[in-house]
Amino acid sequence: MGRPDGQAAADPTERQTAESPQALRARLEATGYLVDEGLAVACFLAVRLHRPIFCEGDAGTGKTALAAALAGALEAPLIRLQCYEGIDAAQALYDWDFPRQLLHLKVAEAGGAGSDTELLEQQLYSPRFLIARPLLRALETWPSVLLVDEIDRADEEFEALLLELLSEWTITVPELGTLRGERPPVVVLTSNRTREVHDALKRRCLYHWFDHPDFAREVAIVRGRLPDVTERLAVEVTRAVRALRARDLLKPPGVAETLDWAEALHALGATALDAELATATLGTVLKHHEDIEQTRALDLTSLLADAASGGAP
Repeated sequence: MGRPDGQAAADPTERQTAESPQALRARLEATGYLVDEGLAVACFLAVRLHRPIFCEGDAGTGKTALAAALAGALEAPLIRLQCYEGIDAAQALYDWDFPRQLLHLKVAEAGGAGSDTELLEQQLYSPRFLIARPLLRALETWPSVLLVDEIDRADEEFEALLLELLSEWTITVPELGTLRGERPPVVVLTSNRTREVHDALKRRCLYHWFDHPDFAREVAIVRGRLPDVTERLAVEVTRAVRALRARDLLKPPGVAETLDWAEALHALGATALDAELATATLGTVLKHHEDIEQTRALDLTSLLADAASGGAP
C-alpha cells in the first residue's frame, strides 16, 4: 500500500542497517553498550553480509548483552534460544499444540466431521496448531535478532541442526513442507568455552573473542549503565574487581558482577567503597562459597585502600 503523499515508503532494510561500522557503533553506544572498533566492524559485517557472529569468551564479558544492544540499535525484536544439555528440535524449532489438536478432534467428532480422515488430518496439522520455537520464530520474523546463547552447553547433534539452518535458512516440517525465511535474522551465538564448538559451525560465522575490558573502558561501562553511581564509587569498585580477578578464584568476576556490585553499593547509599560494605555485599560479585571465604580472609582494608589510591593489588 502506498503512502498518502504518493511517496514510496522507506525501505525497512535501511532502517535495520547502518551505513558504516562507525554508524552502527554510535547506535550501539546509544543503547548503553560500549564497543571497540574490532567489535563494531564484526557487528557491521554480521548485519551487512547476513553472517552470524560467534562470540566466545569468559562469562560476564558482555556477549549476551551484545545481542540485546543490537536489537535496540536495529529496532528489532530479540528472540533468544537458551541452550542446554539435551536440547532438541522440539525446544528449538517447532512443536505441535497437542491439547488444542485434541480439542479440535473431539469437536470434529461431535459434529460428525470425524469420518473424513484426510480432511481432519489436514486440519490438525495446519499452521494454526504449529507452535513456533525460537529458531522458527526468527525465520518468520523480519527484522529480528536471534540470540543462540551458550551453544557450548548443547551437544554436537544440536550443532549439526543449527549449522544446517544457518546454511539454508529453511526448516522442513514434514506435515507442512519446507518453510523458508524471506531474509535471515541477525544472529549472535555465544560460548563460554566450556567445550570446543565444532569448526564447521565456527567457519559459518564471523568470530570475536570477548576479553575483560581495560580499566578505563570498564569504568566507562559502569558510569554509562549506572549514571547515578558516583565516579569515585565506579572507579573504586572497578579497581577492586580487577584485584579480585588477579586472585586464584573458582569464578573470577566479570563486567556483569562489576555492575551488580556498584549497583548494590549505590542502593545502600555508598559513594565510596569501604571494607565493611565490601564484606557485606561480596555475594553480588562472587558466586562461589569458596571464593567468598577466600576473599574474606584477605586484608580487605588494604586491598580497598589500594583500589582507592590506584595502587597495585
